[in-house]
Amino acid sequence: MTTSDKWRNPLRDARDKRLPRIAGPSALVIFGVTGDLSRKKLMPAIYDLANRGLLPPGFGLVGFARRDWADQDFMQVVHDAVKEHARTPFNEHVWSQLAEGIRFVQGTFDDDQSFDNLAACLAALDAERGTGGNHAFYLSIPPGAFPTVINQLKRAGLAQTHADQWRRVVIEKPFGHDLKSAKELNRTVNEVFPEESVFRIDHYLGKETVQNILALRFANQLYEPIWNSNYVDHVQITMAEDIGLGGRAGYYDGIGATRDVIQNHLLQLLALIAMEEPVSFKPSDLRAEKVKILSATRPAEPFEETTARGQYTGGWQGGQKVPGLLEEGGFSPESKTETFGAITCEVNTRRWAGVPFYLRTGKRLGRRVTEVAVVFKRAPHLPFDDTATEELGQNALVVRVQPDEGVTIRFGSKVPGNTMEVRDVTMDFGYGHSFTESSPEAYERLLLDVLLGEPSLFPKNDEVELSWEILDPILDFWARKDEPALEKYKAGTWGPPSADAMTARTGRHWRRP
Repeated sequence: MTTSDKWRNPLRDARDKRLPRIAGPSALVIFGVTGDLSRKKLMPAIYDLANRGLLPPGFGLVGFARRDWADQDFMQVVHDAVKEHARTPFNEHVWSQLAEGIRFVQGTFDDDQSFDNLAACLAALDAERGTGGNHAFYLSIPPGAFPTVINQLKRAGLAQTHADQWRRVVIEKPFGHDLKSAKELNRTVNEVFPEESVFRIDHYLGKETVQNILALRFANQLYEPIWNSNYVDHVQITMAEDIGLGGRAGYYDGIGATRDVIQNHLLQLLALIAMEEPVSFKPSDLRAEKVKILSATRPAEPFEETTARGQYTGGWQGGQKVPGLLEEGGFSPESKTETFGAITCEVNTRRWAGVPFYLRTGKRLGRRVTEVAVVFKRAPHLPFDDTATEELGQNALVVRVQPDEGVTIRFGSKVPGNTMEVRDVTMDFGYGHSFTESSPEAYERLLLDVLLGEPSLFPKNDEVELSWEILDPILDFWARKDEPALEKYKAGTWGPPSADAMTARTGRHWRRP
């Protein structure tokens, strides 16, 4: 065998896809490391990646915050978060290897010396752990602090790349609060980091079931012929939460449900459901199709009839009495922040013209669930009399994003007996029943993609700005006219009456997940 021959393992089947890509030498810096997101999601996800063998031996984790902590204090915080929230079992050997690369830098965002100390810490990690000058900066901080931190990274030389090194920045939502602020934020970030080095986190895109939408649509011939306005009556996209907003007033008040969820999560789900088949799953090809759909999407008018919003009041949920929003700590008694938002969108393409897309989200609703329901038109039922089909609804394909991840198909079937009676039945596919391997958390997938430089699941500038173009007219209408009114709804219900009226005007109704 010559040196030019490529050696292959004769014992490995080329079809075996179980060997994943492993991140190269790198360090991850988390700003806002004392927050809930870091403790409940980021730190456990980093440990789970290490436990799955997907992080290199030379990985470094740096926390940046105002706390007066030593490295050992921060290491204990990470240890406790991992013990409580990690998906995979705790392994002392994995933990000890990960802990060797954990560092903490005390500082504030406006202090030059703090960022000089961070640069020195990363240089030491490069020398001690072999992180190779590859650094990712995760901004788990209020959006108003983004420009300060970005410019400090530039001043300290931490954003500058060198040969065979990379620098990346990860930005948590919200990406601005309207189109104007989103453009300003994008401009500020891109002055320091080129667009290919910017990763805007939408954790929903990291969920297995969201990615399964692509597999469901494009790996199967079954659905393509009916995936259009000839057969689809409407599409419902729901993200409901049963929790309230206690303790989150600082973030949520003045933002509201529509900005918090519809602008990013739900419009991204709409794009995946409505997009045309990409040439490949390369990031550029996938994004091109999503951009086409978002460019063709408009909010349906008149807004007083096609939108709804509300705010939860006290009630009973899960057998417990819970307070209303205005009784939650930190919210003004006069707060106009909506905790429920619903909008109607039109996708003006040949495939989807005339099909309404209903998007809704809310806090303190009936249960925690996220799903996409493609509801089909009714069959003519010419052979059947009215009594035979009075129990029959519309066919639907439902993708359950969380919990109980899977897909349900609803169709009509004859009831056993002597008469011709047809009722709805369902066929269920559940990830937990069909696969022995549990799905990784969304942040595991997304953090690994950041370290690998794989941008497929991260929205770019144009996607973010197009989403705000869709939403801004509705937000402007609500602010200008205070219409539709901010209705109250009891905790544990499915939103205000105006949401039901919104779909009832066209003879439709919301699914009860």
